Amino acid sequence: MSESTPGPSMSERDTKAARLSHPSGFLKLTKHESVPILLDALLDLPPGREFNKSELADHAGVTRQTVGNYIDLLLELDVVEPVPDTSPRRYRVAESDVVRELFELNSALNTAGE
Repeated sequence: MSESTPGPSMSERDTKAARLSHPSGFLKLTKHESVPILLDALLDLPPGREFNKSELADHAGVTRQTVGNYIDLLLELDVVEPVPDTSPRRYRVAESDVVRELFELNSALNTAGE
């Protein structure tokens, strides 16, 4: 007779489904596997550095299509901002509360691991 690990209960599945259908800001930002990779790359850029989708893709080690899939989310959450009057469209890390908090969190996590 083999023992199996029980799966999540119905209420646990319902709670997870509710979280995924109405995500918090943090979950909205990190629920896609590629977004944390893009965030890490953005936090690594020098201040004020402008980039296009291809340059961000190269810097992050993902495809341009991946950047294209998530650039609207990064814009919506004030992580990046468009550079006015550029063609093709260029972006830079936004000067926003979200970005300041991301830098703070990144710094705290890096310090905690020492």
